[in-house]
Amino acid sequence: MARLEIVDVIDEARFGLIPPCAEPAFDHRTCDYWEDADRGSKAHRPSRLPAGSAAAASPGSTTTGPVSPRSTEPSSGPVTGATEGNLFASPPKPESNPFAAAPKPNANPFAPAPAAQPRNPFFADLTGPLTDNPFTPQRPSRPTIAANAPRKLQLLGRGLGIFGSYAKLLLADGEAVAYCQFGPLSAYPRALRLRGLYPQLPQAPLPAVITCIATTADVRRSGYALRLVEEVCHDLAGRGFAAVEAYPEARAGEDATPAARPEFWIRVGFSLAVDDDHYPVLRREL
Repeated sequence: MARLEIVDVIDEARFGLIPPCAEPAFDHRTCDYWEDADRGSKAHRPSRLPAGSAAAASPGSTTTGPVSPRSTEPSSGPVTGATEGNLFASPPKPESNPFAAAPKPNANPFAPAPAAQPRNPFFADLTGPLTDNPFTPQRPSRPTIAANAPRKLQLLGRGLGIFGSYAKLLLADGEAVAYCQFGPLSAYPRALRLRGLYPQLPQAPLPAVITCIATTADVRRSGYALRLVEEVCHDLAGRGFAAVEAYPEARAGEDATPAARPEFWIRVGFSLAVDDDHYPVLRREL
């Protein structure tokens, strides 16, 4: 028996473990089909995998123009600003500026030191760091995704500090064999638009959604996808959701749909909420 482990995709290391799609034209790591209702795509776009930061200049690059070394010979021309005639004369004073502030008088060593102004707590400088208060509860730092991370990882990490992860992996003996993407309905505008086509669906409370469930081709029919969806449903119930929905493509081929077939969702405890020839809605109460 393989050793199974389910982990959240919350950093670049686990993001790199996401297995490829069975259909080479698709890619979980560049798909933004559900996040972008107008221009989203499931296509494989390698250009979206790098961090996207501008390449730094090569450290071995050199200047191609001529370089003029600074001359070390004394100048034969006149020195600018030098006093002509009398070498012992002091340099001329600059012209007076009638608009310049008057110079401050020299300090009097015999005068008492000025008294320090009393501190005004309502006029203190608040630009510096706040004084630590040991009696106030400390707010824990929330996890975030680096700004130069791949675009898809940034999409998966949008709600990391509030909602939690948006994706899970199932590892068999350390190798990722199944992937699931999910989250609140507000995170996936295309799901929100699709759901709006069916007014018979309950409007409150809004469900969570599972937008993608996929396994590698060589482990199909092993029950890994069923186990991963069960874990996702258990996790969503713990986050306070009362139901979860999925929107599979009824007529899509097995490799062409990342949302499985309607029969799969029925096997994992979902029921047919909307019967549609193209996009049925499967729903499970949590």
